[in-house]
Amino acid sequence: MKNKQIIEFNIDEMIFGGESLNLTEFDKKVIMKGGIIGQKVKAVIQKKRKDKIQAKILEVTEKSYLETEDVCSNFGRCGGCTMLSVSYENQLKLKTEQLLKLFHKFGHTEIENIDVVGSPIQKEYKNKMEFTFGNEEKDGDLLIGLHRKNSSMSIVDVEDCKIIDEDYRKILKTTGEYLRKQGLPHYHIMSHEGYLRHLVIRKGINTEELLINIVTTSQVDFDLTDYINILANIELNGNIVGILHTLNDSFSDTVTPKKIEILYGRDYFYDILLDKKFKISPFSFFQTNTKGAEVLYKTAMNMIDGEKNLIFDLYSGTGTIGISMSQRAKKVIGIEIIEEAVEMAKKNAIANNISNVEFIAGDVKEEVSKLSDNPELIILDPPRAGINPKALKDIIDFNAKEILYISCNPKMLVQDLIILKESGYEIKNVKGVDMFPNSYHCETICYLSLK
Repeated sequence: MKNKQIIEFNIDEMIFGGESLNLTEFDKKVIMKGGIIGQKVKAVIQKKRKDKIQAKILEVTEKSYLETEDVCSNFGRCGGCTMLSVSYENQLKLKTEQLLKLFHKFGHTEIENIDVVGSPIQKEYKNKMEFTFGNEEKDGDLLIGLHRKNSSMSIVDVEDCKIIDEDYRKILKTTGEYLRKQGLPHYHIMSHEGYLRHLVIRKGINTEELLINIVTTSQVDFDLTDYINILANIELNGNIVGILHTLNDSFSDTVTPKKIEILYGRDYFYDILLDKKFKISPFSFFQTNTKGAEVLYKTAMNMIDGEKNLIFDLYSGTGTIGISMSQRAKKVIGIEIIEEAVEMAKKNAIANNISNVEFIAGDVKEEVSKLSDNPELIILDPPRAGINPKALKDIIDFNAKEILYISCNPKMLVQDLIILKESGYEIKNVKGVDMFPNSYHCETICYLSLK
């Protein structure tokens, strides 16, 4: 076989992180992004290595025996819902198998099984979506949607997306219809020219409050008054509490605010999590599945025995975990790098009459070493990139009796567990919580104690 050769084969196995394998039809295993066990696919060889062949799926020529569910019009083209076609029961089974294999691959064979707790809702669960302006084909009509799978330049329409609710779909459709009439150019990431970049919609699932943020460059001076009035007149289930205009002239294809202007209402919204009210700003982290987050935190709290004198809540975001755990501690100290999120966390503590929490703005790898008190429990909820090695060393040096590690990226978790075990900790309990139905992602909670 040669590079760029097109081959056809069956998918034999799925591995955690959204990759799949063929193990039986060639002299080496074939590994690729995407794919569902049982599918027959056509793929192109990208790289040949000593022990494997790297390939890219071009098309699915035969569906899997697991694919029994209805899908949206762009399933397979949009890179979002990789397992929308699989029943939710089977999705949980696949995630359970993949998580256990991942733990065993990194030497954690003492874990004999991992329960994956399902999300209370599997469709229309997202409380935040970041859509991109662009087109599917060069010089095509303006679209607002998501990147096409394996393409950073092409956008696909997602107006019938099944993981967002009807309010999102109406806002998307209305925005697209209005802005197409204005003839405004979308931003091109290669030439760095254009105006329209992103549309970010956030919604309080338990409050029905909507915050809309249109992100543009400063290259065009356009009056958005008519757009605001049109949005205000859409018949929605929820209530628009704020419309923002964010200027972003960075070259990066991310929402990087240079300036934020409030066009209507306010620049925050509220949601309720485990009977506590949280104020959420445009760029604050908040779990994207609110109902799933309630399950996540309940599951985490059930792993902890008794009340603690001091808990460290590292990577604390808007304070959701620290505030939720405050009833289990005399004091909670949270550290979060995003200052805006820290301010929200402080306000959230006051709003919920919580007086035993303290939030510090700064990088965990720098701030944790400044703390002098020794906690009984350290809660870790790092970003997808994981924990900085220096921060992990400082965390270990506290010799906390217990560590509760919540991870949105179990591939980083299993690596950090090697270091934690070498430092005297042992794994007591592991559970998965499916915060991302219809995708290959899964949140994982690991409870450790010091020997």
